[in-house]
Amino acid sequence: MDAVVKFLQPLDLHPVVDHFSVALLFVAVLIDLVASAAPTRIWLRYSAVMLMILGAIAAGASFATGDMEADRIWNALGQPAREVLHRHGQLGEYLAITFGILAVWRILIQSFGFMAGSRAIYLIVAILAVVTLGYQAHLGGVLVYDYGAGTALMASEPAPSEAASPAAEPSSAGPIPTVSVPTPMATSTEGTPSATASATSAGSMATPVPTIAPSASATAATM
Repeated sequence: MDAVVKFLQPLDLHPVVDHFSVALLFVAVLIDLVASAAPTRIWLRYSAVMLMILGAIAAGASFATGDMEADRIWNALGQPAREVLHRHGQLGEYLAITFGILAVWRILIQSFGFMAGSRAIYLIVAILAVVTLGYQAHLGGVLVYDYGAGTALMASEPAPSEAASPAAEPSSAGPIPTVSVPTPMATSTEGTPSATASATSAGSMATPVPTIAPSASATAATM
């Protein structure tokens, strides 16, 4: 059995089987609803029976391949992704059992007249089952598109221990002190007294000019 699992794991069968499961089961319930509105179309009811049987088989295969895939990727996932995967796997197991029971129930309804009265209850249960299947498929999409489960993205992302290692903190915080530039502020501070002194000396040199002009004009007036 281990040899079979090792042979099947690299084939990535789970997404393929999942698509068949979802399509077959949704269409089976939809055709059964249409057959209820057209009771004279007997071939629709037989089509619904056949699709439900095939869908139940596909649901079992989907759970089996998903279990193999979960064993392969479990250790590479973080805790949030593991929680989603656990919920996804549990629903897959419950749905595989549910659709197996629904397939047997649908065969009995079509084969024995005394079971025909339970057709309405069967349809209600089948609708609830496919709605749950849609939610379970959504969880599978979250695993792939949000967490990269089973894809090359998962392998390229750094492990949580490496991302949170203390050695990474100094390297990211190292360049921060070199960003500040205190030197211009010190230069401008040192240059201020010299600028003040030069302005003062310039003012002192310019001070006698007004005193010379009046003395010259006074001399001219005297002459």
